[in-house]
Amino acid sequence: MKTEPHPQSQSAIAAADVAQWHGQYDVIVVGFGGAGACAAIAAADAGSSVLICDVASGSGGSTALSSAELYLGAGTRVQKACGYNDGVEAMYNYLMLSNGPEADSAKIRAYCEGSVEHFDWLVDLGVPFNDTEFKARAIVATTDDGLLYTGSEKAHPYVETIAPAPRGHNLAVKGDNGGPLFMRILTAAAIERGVEISFETRALRLIEDQGEVVGLVVRSNMQERYIACNQGVILCAGGFVMNREMLAEYAPDLLRCNLPIGNAGDTGSGILMGQGMGAAVNNMHQGFVSLPFYPPSSLTYGVFINADGKRFINEDCYHGRVGAYVLQQPPGPVYLVLSVEDYGNYETRSYLGAEVAATGETLDELLAELDVPERQLKQTIEFYNSHAEQQADPEFNKAGEWLKPLSAPYVALDCTPGRGVNMPYFTLGGLETRASGEVLDEDGAVIPGLYAAGRNACGVPRRADGYASGISVGDASFSGRMAGAAAAARRK
Repeated sequence: MKTEPHPQSQSAIAAADVAQWHGQYDVIVVGFGGAGACAAIAAADAGSSVLICDVASGSGGSTALSSAELYLGAGTRVQKACGYNDGVEAMYNYLMLSNGPEADSAKIRAYCEGSVEHFDWLVDLGVPFNDTEFKARAIVATTDDGLLYTGSEKAHPYVETIAPAPRGHNLAVKGDNGGPLFMRILTAAAIERGVEISFETRALRLIEDQGEVVGLVVRSNMQERYIACNQGVILCAGGFVMNREMLAEYAPDLLRCNLPIGNAGDTGSGILMGQGMGAAVNNMHQGFVSLPFYPPSSLTYGVFINADGKRFINEDCYHGRVGAYVLQQPPGPVYLVLSVEDYGNYETRSYLGAEVAATGETLDELLAELDVPERQLKQTIEFYNSHAEQQADPEFNKAGEWLKPLSAPYVALDCTPGRGVNMPYFTLGGLETRASGEVLDEDGAVIPGLYAAGRNACGVPRRADGYASGISVGDASFSGRMAGAAAAARRK
């Protein structure tokens, strides 16, 4: 189905209308986050002269704000050292299944088959990983261990058909500090290769000549400049999570969440420039959504309850999958009900931010304080408890290690969207591209000289309910590298 360009899109200008050119490079990269940095490095390594520009005053983008876990597998050095025999097919099957009908088999195939090589490429650049595993259930590693589970690989419905393996590769730095380290290394690598960098430079429009991208209009020091390219422009300027108008048009459900993840430049500018050149967009309605209910991991013993007093998910799955399912529930409250003994150090360690909705010395006391049908909720908990005693969950197939009956005293956390609970989100839609990064028009034809990577493109991750931490940085760095190599291989 054809998608009309967004009203904010900026039409490309004709090269014939450029009165004066202010520079010329083989490749121009827009955006200096993980995707842009890898694109610039790959293009420079292939012998192209490269200009990378960013509206900010320094490199980093949203990658620097992240923990920079990288979802890589198929048998990396770290996986093997930790005793995991992961393979291309297992990784491919998991990503295909978890991304559902939106999955792009060509991109996922390229990503999985190139995963080990990409890991090695990053290591060669100086990105450090320890050959150790972080075994706790967590959103990010709190240590400098190099490997952890970051998706739903061990949970229903995936574990029944696909051998699980951890694929979250954590940089060798303690705490949530991987993003800054990752970008420092990539920035140094770009500088070492002679990539020219222009900060505080806003990309405005593409320049075209008979349907081919031949340059870029930028604004720097309050002056518009016209930069020519011999091989192409690579758009790596992030998603559109900071553009509420685009969110309202394309992904209104995300506006029910309250914590946009990204940098101030994630306004969809690269997507809009691509649309101004006639590029197609894809998957614009989808985004990452999270309900970060662990740590402490003991909250996984609890059960999520909707406004009908019923469970709706296996609580041992990834927090992003839970967040996506929360948004799908009928109008009304959502609670996490658990035993006080599993409440643990929630008030000092959790990212959730959910307030206590009710407590009770007995189940009846708890139910009386919750805004759901008491009889149904009591039946739900009693049914869950009776099977949990037998290490079974016939409704949702929660793993046995997280099954035990709920016992008094009880507590319920209010996880209702809009009531203060933390629900981070960002966009997953973008320009339609090949696995090479070449941007496509509405008819599926390549737009010569135009490439996109990272969240400017519709890449490997497509759905919140199938997301895994590290897949965006993994995909951004991989797709940026592929786009940089493809642009550099194009005839000048």
